[in-house]
Amino acid sequence: MEATREIYWNIGHGVVIPMYLLTLAAFGVAAWGFRQRLAVWRQGKALDRFDRFDERVKRLVSRVLSQEKVARVKDGGIPHAFFFWGFLTLFAGTMVVMLQADFFAPLMGVNILSGGFYEAFSLVLDLAGLVAILMLAALFVRRFMVKPAGLETVNDDYLVHQLLFAILVTGFCVEGARMAATELQQNPELARFSPVGSVFARLFTGFTDDSIRTTHQVLWWVHFALVLGFFAALPYTKLRHILTTAVNAFFAPLEEKGAIATLNLEDEALEQFGATTVTDLTWKDIFDADACTSCKRCQDRCPAWATEKPLSPMKVVQQVGEAARSAPASSLVETVTADALWSCTTCRACQDICPAEIEHVNKILEMRRSLSLMEGEFPGEEVRTAVSNVEVNGNPFGLAYAVRGEWAEGLPVARVSEGEEADILYFAGCYASFDRRNREVARSFVKICAAAGIRVGILGKEEKCCGEPVRKLGNEYLYQMVAAENIEAMKASGAKKVVTTCPHCFNTLSRDYRDLGFELETEHYATFIHGLIRRGRLNLSPAAGRFPFTYHDSCYLGRYKDIFAEPRAVLAAAGGELREMERSGCDSFCCGAGGGRILAEEKLGTKISEARVRMAEESGAPLLVSNCPFCLTMFEDGIKTGGFEGSMRVRDLAEIVAERIQI
Repeated sequence: MEATREIYWNIGHGVVIPMYLLTLAAFGVAAWGFRQRLAVWRQGKALDRFDRFDERVKRLVSRVLSQEKVARVKDGGIPHAFFFWGFLTLFAGTMVVMLQADFFAPLMGVNILSGGFYEAFSLVLDLAGLVAILMLAALFVRRFMVKPAGLETVNDDYLVHQLLFAILVTGFCVEGARMAATELQQNPELARFSPVGSVFARLFTGFTDDSIRTTHQVLWWVHFALVLGFFAALPYTKLRHILTTAVNAFFAPLEEKGAIATLNLEDEALEQFGATTVTDLTWKDIFDADACTSCKRCQDRCPAWATEKPLSPMKVVQQVGEAARSAPASSLVETVTADALWSCTTCRACQDICPAEIEHVNKILEMRRSLSLMEGEFPGEEVRTAVSNVEVNGNPFGLAYAVRGEWAEGLPVARVSEGEEADILYFAGCYASFDRRNREVARSFVKICAAAGIRVGILGKEEKCCGEPVRKLGNEYLYQMVAAENIEAMKASGAKKVVTTCPHCFNTLSRDYRDLGFELETEHYATFIHGLIRRGRLNLSPAAGRFPFTYHDSCYLGRYKDIFAEPRAVLAAAGGELREMERSGCDSFCCGAGGGRILAEEKLGTKISEARVRMAEESGAPLLVSNCPFCLTMFEDGIKTGGFEGSMRVRDLAEIVAERIQI
C-alpha cells in the first residue's frame, strides 16, 4: 500500500470552515490582548529601532532558530532549546498538513504527503514530539522539584507547563487512535515510521472500532481547543515571551556595545533629565519587561547580587514593567530604590547573558541621571567630593593640574601641548597620573614603547579626567564639560593616534567622544603591545623563567570591547602559563569599580573585589594579572582586606612585559 494517510480522517472536511473561524477568533483574542499591551509600551519615549531593517531581520532569524543565547547556559538552556526545536518542528508539520489539505489537494490535485516523503515526515514529527515532551519534563523537574535558588515560580508557570503538556500528549493520543483504527490493521509497515504514535495506538487495544472513532473525535476536538487556548493565551500569560523575546532580537541595539544616549544640554526645552517615572524611559525599556522570561541569568551573574547588595537586574526590569502597567506616574527611582541603583557596576554581565536581548544597564543609568541631575544625589559624601574635585581640578583626587604629568619625569616622553612631536598620544588617565601604584604601570608602558622605537607624547596638565566615572554616576553635564576640554586638547596636539592603559578611558574616547566630534583612532595598550610583538618591533624573553598566572578580563575591555585573546597572547609571549579562573572571558566577574563605583565606598554586602580575588586564588596561580587601573586598585585592596596577602599578588600586564623586554 502507498505510504500516506487521509487528512481529517474520522472528522470530515466539513470541519474546515468552523475550524478556521474558531482559529480566527482565537487570533482575535490574542490580537486584542497585544493591542492592550501596545498601549502600555507606547507610554515610553520614541526610539527608532527599525533602522538597518535587513540586518535586524537576519539577526532575528539567526537568534531564534539557533537558540544560541538560550543554550549558552546549559542548565535550563539546553532543554529549552531542544523543546523549542521540537515544538517548532511540530508547528511546521501542522502547516504542511494544512497546505496539503486546503491548498495542494483541492486546488492542484497533488498529494505531497505520500511515499518516502510521508515516511520521513511522519518519523521526524514523531521524534520531534517525543523530544518536546522529554525536554518539557526536564524543565518541569528543574522548576518545580529542583527549584534553583532565585528562580521565582508563579501561577503562570503551572498553567503554561500544563497547557503545553496537554497539547503534546493529546496530539499523540489523536495520532494513536487514528493509527489503531487504520495503520496497525491495514498497513503495519507504515506504522514503523510513527514509533511514538504506535505506542499510543496500543493503548486502544481491545477497543471496538466505534469506540476508537468516538474517542478519536473527542480527543481531536480537545486537542484543537487546547491549541486555540494556546494562541489566545499568548498575551495574557508568560507564553507571550515566545513572540516578545523573538521580536526583541530585532529591536536590540545595533550601535557599539555600551553606547549611551548623549543629552543635548543646550536644548532649553528639556525640563527632565534621566528617568524619574516610567514615561521618561523609552518604549523599548517598557517592552523589555514583556520580553523578560524571569530566567534569572542576569541576576546570577550580577556581582552586586552575588555580594549581598540590593540589586537584581531581573527585578529592575520587572519593576519597570509593573510600574508601566499599574502606576506610570509613580516614582520609578523610589520603586527600584537608590541603593539598588547605586550598587550597579555597569559590568554588562546581565546584558551579555540575557537570551531576551534586554537592556538592563541603560535603564539604571537613566535613573541615576535623574538622581544626579534632578535631585543632586550621589551614593555618598566621598563621591560628592570626588565629583567636585573633577569639576574643579580635573581629577577625582583633588590634586593640582600642574602635577598631572610628574609621573613621566626622567622618561623619554614628549610634551605635545608644548609643541613636541610624538608617534602616539598616551592618554594616561587619572589613576596612571596620580595614583602611586598605577604610576608604575604608566612608566612601564613608556619603557615598552621606547624599546619598540615608539615616541610617546602626553598632554600633561592639559589632560583632564575622561569623565567616564561621573557620567556613569549620572552627571552628564560634568562629563560633557571635561570631555569637551579633552577633545580640544587632543585635537590641538596634532596627534594621529591615542593609546590608553585604562579600558574605561578607551571606551569613552573610542565610542562616547564620537558623539561630541572626536575622531582620532584610539587603542587600548593590550592590543597595541600585541601588535608590536606580532610585527617584530618588540621582543620579549620568556627564557627569563616561566611563571604561572591567572588573568582577569576587565569588563570594559572584555564584554564591552570583545578583547580577550590579545592580552593572553602577550602574557604567553612573556613566558606566562595561564590558569584560567572559572569565571573568565565573557563570563568574567567584575572587580567592583565600574559604574563610578571606583569613587565610592562599598558599604553594602561584602566586597566584590574580595570575591574576585578569591576566584583568582582558587585557580591555583599565585599571580593575578590585570589590564585596568581600576581593577589593579580594587585587587590591591581586596588582597589586603580579604586576607589574601602571602598567597596572592596582583600586577599589571605592562609591568610584566616591561620586565621581559629582550635587549
